[in-house]
Amino acid sequence: MFDLTPTDRKLLAALKSNARASITTLAQQIGVSRATVQSSMERLVNSNTIQRFTIDIDSSAGGELVRAVMTIEVQGNLTSTIIKSLRQMPEIVSLHSTNGAWDLVAYIETSSLPEFDGLLRRTREIAGILNSETSILLNTAK
Repeated sequence: MFDLTPTDRKLLAALKSNARASITTLAQQIGVSRATVQSSMERLVNSNTIQRFTIDIDSSAGGELVRAVMTIEVQGNLTSTIIKSLRQMPEIVSLHSTNGAWDLVAYIETSSLPEFDGLLRRTREIAGILNSETSILLNTAK
């Protein structure tokens, strides 16, 4: 297990706010040197604490994303294998274990319904997934 330093935690918070920020900007924001930011970033990536860098797209900038939540029931002894398979799918933005009737919850974003359909097909093909239910998110309540 990788222990996060206070600098690591500040860096992660800054990256959550703007993953495109330069090393110089991040160093200024969290009050450390560029070398410290670079070193911390390398440790966070190498330890898999940072698993990927991504962007949020303003839906008014063109093309609505198809967003959905998938709940998944897994065969108990295959949970780790299934999680590894699901993490390979870039459309799955986040994956969470949960309690209750479902074992996993996946948040999904695709650029089109055909892409969404392909993700559902690939998910159904994963050995050990016993059942799933997917709900497309139609609108954000404000």
